[in-house]
Parts: sequence; C-alpha cells; structure tokens
Amino acid sequence: VEIGIEVLGIETDEDRVQRHNGLLTKVVRVDPGVNEALEQLNVKEYDVCVIAIGSDILASILTAAYLTKIGVKEIWAKSTSVEHGEILEQVGVHHVVYPENDMGRRVAHQVKGSTDFIEVDDTYVIIKTTANQHIIGTRLGDSEIRKRYGVTVMAVKRGKGTWVNADSDTIVAEHDEVLVAGPTKEAEQFGLLN
Repeated sequence: VEIGIEVLGIETDEDRVQRHNGLLTKVVRVDPGVNEALEQLNVKEYDVCVIAIGSDILASILTAAYLTKIGVKEIWAKSTSVEHGEILEQVGVHHVVYPENDMGRRVAHQVKGSTDFIEVDDTYVIIKTTANQHIIGTRLGDSEIRKRYGVTVMAVKRGKGTWVNADSDTIVAEHDEVLVAGPTKEAEQFGLLN
C-alpha cells in the first residue's frame, strides 16, 4: 500500500482483520476453505495473489490449487518447508518464498561479517560489507578486484551519505560501506577479508 499498490487482505481470523484494517486497501474475513468467497471477491482480476498462510499447510495448498484453477496470472506463496514448497510449485504457484530459511541465511552471513546479504539465486549474491584493505585507497580499476576475487563493487556509501554507483575511477575509503556482487563462494570469501 505504501508504494501505491492496491492490496486486498483475506483472513480467517477477525482479530487479524481488525489489525490490518487501514494498513491494506481492503481486508475481509472469510471462513477457511470457502472458495466461493475468493470468487465473489474477484481475486482472479488482481495482477498478483500472495498466499501467506504459514500455520495451515493444507489450507495453503488448497488455496494455491484453487487460485490456479480459476486462472490467477501470478501466484506467490509462503512455504514452511522444502516439501511444502515443492507441492506449491506442483499445483501452479509461480514464486515460492521461504522466509524462515532466507532470514536464517541472511543472519548467518551477518554473523560472518557482511552487514547484509541478498541471494539473487543459488549461485549469485549481493553483499553489503565494510570496505577491506584490498580496495581501500586505490582506484577500483587498479585494484583488479574482479580478476583477483571474482566479484564486482557495485556501489559505495561514505558515512551517512547516499549510495553512489561505483566505476573504475571510484576510490574507496576506510570505513566506507560497499555493495559487492558475484558468485556466492567468491562474494562470501571477499566479505571475510579484512
């Protein structure tokens, strides 16, 4: 809603409906498993449907199957396990999200030294980390960072300033934050350098 998207929330719990009233464009309470309510709410006309049911795997799967059956264009769903995710994909979910797993991986990388970690896919990541001695005080083009470490510095942030796109003439200073992109293993190793 904050970024200009209309959001319809469908919930079985009246307390949650009340908590989200005003936060979403519209929030309605429906009884579990009542597909007619989804049809009456015209959910297939929405660009994207997100299934955020986490506690009831059967309800999640049945909702996904029904949304696929009525022809929803794009379906996202929260999964609580790999098996749950596989079933969601089999019934037609386009994007399966594993929030607990994803957050666990991000925290693990933060503990290892990166201040943030975004997994683009299984083989490529973007990390936010503090600049290390291998790039401080040198033009990025002269540091041979891509050749030596297999990663690219995408952006630099100095102090409380804003992020600036990096190029070969960028000189990174001590305590700068950097966004580094590359294959997972190489980016993780670069994030551990000091």
